[in-house]
Amino acid sequence: MIRKKYIVAITLLAVFLFSGCATYYQQSFQFQESFTNGNLEQAQAFLQHHKKASEKKDRLLYFLDRGVVEQMLGNYKESNFYFEEAYLFTQDYRKNFANDLVGMIANPMLKPYQGEDFEIVLIHFYKTINYIQLNEYDAALVELRRVNVKLNELNDKYEKKKNRYKEDAFAHNLMGIIYEVKGDYNNAFIAYRNAYEVYQSIYTSEFQLTPPKQLKIDLLRMASYNGFTQELKRYEDEFGMKYQDHASNTGDLIFFWLNGLGPVKSEFSLNLSTVNGQGGALTFANEQEGFSIPYHESEYYHETKSSDFGDLKFVRMAIPKYKKREPLVNEAYLKVDGLNLPFEKAEDVSAIAISTLQDRMLREITKSIGRVALKQAAELAAREQNEDLGSFVSILNAFTEKADTRNWQTLPHSIYYQRLTLPVDTHRIQLVTKGQNIDTDTLSFKVNIEKNKTTFRTFHSLESTPPIEL
Repeated sequence: MIRKKYIVAITLLAVFLFSGCATYYQQSFQFQESFTNGNLEQAQAFLQHHKKASEKKDRLLYFLDRGVVEQMLGNYKESNFYFEEAYLFTQDYRKNFANDLVGMIANPMLKPYQGEDFEIVLIHFYKTINYIQLNEYDAALVELRRVNVKLNELNDKYEKKKNRYKEDAFAHNLMGIIYEVKGDYNNAFIAYRNAYEVYQSIYTSEFQLTPPKQLKIDLLRMASYNGFTQELKRYEDEFGMKYQDHASNTGDLIFFWLNGLGPVKSEFSLNLSTVNGQGGALTFANEQEGFSIPYHESEYYHETKSSDFGDLKFVRMAIPKYKKREPLVNEAYLKVDGLNLPFEKAEDVSAIAISTLQDRMLREITKSIGRVALKQAAELAAREQNEDLGSFVSILNAFTEKADTRNWQTLPHSIYYQRLTLPVDTHRIQLVTKGQNIDTDTLSFKVNIEKNKTTFRTFHSLESTPPIEL
């Protein structure tokens, strides 16, 4: 019979470990609920009340969430302060042997979170938007150059550079927009061309995202402004479009629309539990597929025998995965002067997140196998001393095995944009959003258009489904 003292010990241990092994989405539910419901002041208050989180192992996520909330509240300098803290953490992080050892023996949730590759890149997108709103265009260009540097560094980590997210088309597009605002038309042409080529060579095949029509228009305009007649003719033929110059006495509005929320991390695991000896049982289970297959050894014996606690053995290997959150808004456009101008998708954050995890899945499995091997070695050493102790270590190993389910959960599902060229004047513009199961929403705002100037606006529609399996 299993000894009573071990039952009590295991029960208490299970309660403690399972309470600490919730996914990051579950642990941060109070903040997430406020944020996803659009209660930004409440979300901000929550983060302000939990400032100590900025000193703990999830401090990167604290900085990222704080940066997003402050930006959405229009506090662009404060937002950039927290994004800069996040950036410095990703640059200055040094491996700590004690943290790495704990992560290898128990689970990586006990280590400081270092961020996914694409998350580190998107820090620069948010900082760029902040600098644009602050009219600090040179600083915005610095952030976009950092995107290329970071992607080159990340690309070098992959064997034979077999990662799909090796360049960011939207970053090149943004760079072109900013160069154009600064009047640097030659560099604007180069950036727009680079964006178009990345959409064509990578985004179309890997993320099912083709070059936006607006990007093609911008590329034609810069070819014309630079007097690149051959390039203009080539792109006109390739796009099936003819360049039309702006009317005089006009200015531009560029509107970035962020839709939905990105995926959240979860995990799947392969579990094996056994009770050795005659009359014992063997069970294979997989959480992802939702099956459990019991096998009873007693079916092959004429005699049965009670199993001792020392016969128990558990093996569990956990691997991270994503669950998608689908946007509830599926249509949006800007309405001005009787015209409805739909947005074009420029970045699919959800698709990039899922692909980057898939690209490094072999590394994740390798780390999980190594973690399980260390745990099995510890169990074997314990069994050599005492079978009951060995079983206790086996159960402890299974309970503590966990994938890293942390991720930046205030990111959008996708990023869209639209450029409006309008006569110099003050215009009333409407942002109209629609969804199948939600009411049509209209946001009205005024924009003062100045001659040959560009005004920027940003809005994030948060409505999304709960996390669902891929």
